[in-house]
Amino acid sequence: MRALVCTSFGPVGDLSVQELPTPTPGERQVVIRVAAAGLNYPDALIVQGKYQARPPLPFVPGMELAGTITAVGARVEAYRVGDAVMATGQTGAFAEACVVPVERVMRRPEAIPPDVAAASLITYGTTYHALKDRARLRPGETVLVLGAAGGVGTAAIELAKLMGARVIAAALSQAKLAVCRRLGADAVVDYATEPLRERLKELTGGQGVDVVYDPVGGPYAEVALRGTGWDGRYLVIGFAAGEIPKVPLNLALLNARSILGVYWGDWAQRQPAANQANCTQLAEWIAAEKLRPVISERLPLEEVPLAMLDLIERRTHGKLVVVP
Repeated sequence: MRALVCTSFGPVGDLSVQELPTPTPGERQVVIRVAAAGLNYPDALIVQGKYQARPPLPFVPGMELAGTITAVGARVEAYRVGDAVMATGQTGAFAEACVVPVERVMRRPEAIPPDVAAASLITYGTTYHALKDRARLRPGETVLVLGAAGGVGTAAIELAKLMGARVIAAALSQAKLAVCRRLGADAVVDYATEPLRERLKELTGGQGVDVVYDPVGGPYAEVALRGTGWDGRYLVIGFAAGEIPKVPLNLALLNARSILGVYWGDWAQRQPAANQANCTQLAEWIAAEKLRPVISERLPLEEVPLAMLDLIERRTHGKLVVVP
């Protein structure tokens, strides 16, 4: 099978497409013929050795996929060869076939095409957990989304609106903000040209936002935290800007603010029943087209390294999908 292979941690441009043996399943694993795989910012971090966990070398990157089961392990009872599924894992998706633990697999409804399924798992799973389980978002509250035109940012706009919130979307250009408006953002801020703190005061009548959804980090983190009102909740999603911010903890004391870490992958392992309920709800919303990921490009394996570089340098919007 053809696969994108990482042989050493370092620049994403060192990745190469190689021929590998088709995997075989362990007792509680399935092999999936990959129809589509989602490209996420953590994929680039893993390749560079900058992620929380480092897989053993060599490895095939790629965290989420959709396709058809071609083989099942001896102790797998819930799935059969030919089942349409979607799945998540830490690695393996950027290939023609991928082996996945059975507990990380879920059925793909017929109403959800493979590319849509592959573009949905990480972004919607992370974001729904963040807003529902961590921030406990309530209808009528105001959510500030940083990096709002990216993969998780667009998911945050959609889900916050679906959950009854008012959304302020912040991004780095008018073109990206146009994407946010199309998704239903109630207000937008170009934080490359507008003062974020003053705009938040203006847009909230001086009350501040209730929730900050921050996958960016960097110089806007402290400003956004200061822009929350009483009982404000600041969601730490990631650090696409490259810089991990250091904020004064007295800001948490003031206004009884909360700084909440979001690590969906680990939470899903620890709380499988709650995660399954979340995923079932998301699948229903996607099948009903109440949610629809913004897929900006579909790529062959050979173009993934350049696409990863675009992700790192924040030149993309929405979600990139790999079609092996």
